[in-house]
Amino acid sequence: MTTIRDWVGFWDNPHSIYVNARHADVHYRDVAEAIVRLLPGPDARVLDFGCGEALHADLVAAAARTLVLSDAAPSVRRNLATRFAAVPNIAVASPEELRGEPDGSFDLIVANSVVQYLSRADLDALLAQWRRLMSPSGALIVADVIPPDVGAVSDLVALLRYAAANGFLIAAGIGVARTAFSSYRKLRTELGIAKYTEAEFRGILAAAGFTAERLPANIEHNPARISFRARRTDAPARAGS
Repeated sequence: MTTIRDWVGFWDNPHSIYVNARHADVHYRDVAEAIVRLLPGPDARVLDFGCGEALHADLVAAAARTLVLSDAAPSVRRNLATRFAAVPNIAVASPEELRGEPDGSFDLIVANSVVQYLSRADLDALLAQWRRLMSPSGALIVADVIPPDVGAVSDLVALLRYAAANGFLIAAGIGVARTAFSSYRKLRTELGIAKYTEAEFRGILAAAGFTAERLPANIEHNPARISFRARRTDAPARAGS
């Protein structure tokens, strides 16, 4: 039995975060469609950081010039490379490989459901990297930030509502019980997850050289969590602003 000691190890091994194939499919489709809506235009160069299995990344690639999928888990990257081998404008990169990308390589960077698994030091380092990789007029989407007052009950209610709306409610009920005894629950207890108020996270972004706005809705299914759009503080003025 594999001993999982950190979040990268968790995502690199089989897990039950998605209660069945239907759950995974609708989740990744919803995320992909949300990213498409946030694209600045059809010529956008996009980085999806911490992308997971990204089952519907081809939808994003069809609406953008290029899409780089990046995940820390080697098995996830292998799956992505195989799944999208026939899509010419999708590339797969490790976080370490992104360090070699030129400044200003991306017009849109998305980090969805990532920051809760990062230490503050790692978050600050990634914000600096993302700022370097953004084009001067680009945008950073940081989604699914968890406020301190949002806990397990909110997560459960949001999941069950999402499951009921998308046809996997029975599987979700079974999955919730399974998760209570899973390595995810153990890791979350041992390592914790990072939570930020809206004002606190705005301050973190400001200290990293960004101005930020809260998006009207979270990219993920839990409406109690927060998504931000951030731009470099030295970004050129946008039309209509």
